[in-house]
Amino acid sequence: MSDSPFATAPLDPSEKPVLDSILIIRDKLLLLKQDKSTYVKSQDVLPLYEQVIEQVSKLNGIRKEGQKQLELNRVDTVLDDCFQLISLFFLTIGRNNEAPAVYSMASTINRLLDHLKEAAFYSQKDLVSMGQTLDNMTETVERGKLTYSPHLVTLLEARMQTCKNQLAELQEYLKKIDPGLVPTWEKLVSLLRSAAALNTRSKFAKTELEQLRAQLLEIQATMKDGKLPAEDGSIPERQDLVVPLLERCLLWCDIIEEKRGKIDERFQDTYDKLIEIRNHLEKLTMTQAWSLRETDLYMWQRKLDRIDDSRRGGNFLDTEGKPADLHTQRTMLYLLRRGYAYIYQLLISSEPVSEALLPIYNQLMTLRRCLLEVKKSGGVSNPRELYPYSMKLNSIDNMRVDGKFTIGKDIPEGQGNVIGLLSECYDLAYELRTAAEDDADDSD
Repeated sequence: MSDSPFATAPLDPSEKPVLDSILIIRDKLLLLKQDKSTYVKSQDVLPLYEQVIEQVSKLNGIRKEGQKQLELNRVDTVLDDCFQLISLFFLTIGRNNEAPAVYSMASTINRLLDHLKEAAFYSQKDLVSMGQTLDNMTETVERGKLTYSPHLVTLLEARMQTCKNQLAELQEYLKKIDPGLVPTWEKLVSLLRSAAALNTRSKFAKTELEQLRAQLLEIQATMKDGKLPAEDGSIPERQDLVVPLLERCLLWCDIIEEKRGKIDERFQDTYDKLIEIRNHLEKLTMTQAWSLRETDLYMWQRKLDRIDDSRRGGNFLDTEGKPADLHTQRTMLYLLRRGYAYIYQLLISSEPVSEALLPIYNQLMTLRRCLLEVKKSGGVSNPRELYPYSMKLNSIDNMRVDGKFTIGKDIPEGQGNVIGLLSECYDLAYELRTAAEDDADDSD
């Protein structure tokens, strides 16, 4: 497996029993993750969650009596593994709106915000999405205060507060940009990302790069005395934020043209790993509804974490401790950030339905989309055209036992969401059928 991130502080001997216990728990979680022979149930996950909380309670007791620890040691990193896995398991069993499910998202947002700050270019849209997600996470943790351990709640609140502080700092930076220059800033951020994506492709046409450069030169051509104008022709303040970004974009295009996707061979192995991670996660975003088990993200998270934590002073170093050149540095940082962005996208897209019910849920989602498309295109001319949809809905409805979708004797999580979607599909079909009958009556 991909091991947990680096630990720096030495282990206190009194913490050794806790470490031994959580290593066993982590192994159990990993075995459960790897077992694809059956779906994961709440009763598989909750006892392991309780065992982790018990060890956290012991650890807090040890550290309360001793000197306050400032650096992470092996216990902290293995605990992080356990909480990451439990969080992803809660998503897998459809308990997305419960406090433990928040942990993995908080870790991912923390990484993303760190990278946005380091890159020093991002759009308001990036921050709005994460801000809304953090608000939802806060509500989830608030609801869980009476249900879940104070140890977990305190940990989650601290992590979310760190993210909120980071977010506020990034928002403050964007506020410095004059409103008249915001459209130019957003355009430059988009162009720089497009150029970075182009640079990671094994082959690209020179015309693609030229099209990006042409847009940059078009922006540059509007400058007056080295300053960028607003849309109304005025010259806004704080040019020192936007003009350097334009220069950075143009320089990056020149470097891409010179390198033609060739990476410094000292870093080829790391680059190949990042490409593999990016490609796999990108594929998952396209097939998520049918192929993703959220716990599978753990391995990819950890691979990214190991690469990210291996940097020193923000730089990728070779075996001799020498830093990468500018092209290699920026290319690998882009891939690293892209990987975390894909994980974020997959986490927020996770449906609050157990993996056992996902096949039914996905079929209903497809039916709903089809019925909405039929409605959008003007409905049906004859109620008979709805027979295929009605037959499929009835076949799904007939799978219920005493009003619930069961797997054997189990009643998986997410019943309300699946039944609500089934009802919505019935309502859409009824609405379309009624409209078709009314049209037929009018014609008669």
